[in-house]
Amino acid sequence: MRNTSLFLAVFISIFALKGCKEEPKKTVKTPEVVFEKEGELSLLKQDSDSLIAKIDIEIAENEYETQTGLMYRKSMQADRGMLFIFEDERMHSFYMKNTQFPLDLIFIRSDTTIASIQENAQPFDESPLPSHVPVKYVLEVNAGLVKQWQLEVGDKIHFTQNK
Repeated sequence: MRNTSLFLAVFISIFALKGCKEEPKKTVKTPEVVFEKEGELSLLKQDSDSLIAKIDIEIAENEYETQTGLMYRKSMQADRGMLFIFEDERMHSFYMKNTQFPLDLIFIRSDTTIASIQENAQPFDESPLPSHVPVKYVLEVNAGLVKQWQLEVGDKIHFTQNK
């Protein structure tokens, strides 16, 4: 009886181990998000209206686009950015969840003057990046461009939107 119990225990163990095969891991492939030019934006010096820089922009103006922003993208060319347009001027705060590259955030009043700037926001950081003042627009560009352009509070933007 003891040998039968031992044989049965070994048999059940082997059978159980064979049934626990490792399933191959499934990878979910998400399509790469590509830039879609929806307008052009110029940055202008506050006193002289001289051109600082001109970039192509994507525009985020609905709830989904605003929530997603530049998430899930690996990079962005230096002559591009994303402009967020809100219905009204109020306090806004952003974060870098699922954003894979550093950004400069430029907060802009309804009169299109730059109100505040958050430089070098780090990838995947979920710390809040507040506007500090009420704004209607937010422009996201690659980190380092604010410094390169010598952009300052009070400088202005002008943008056109493709139809």
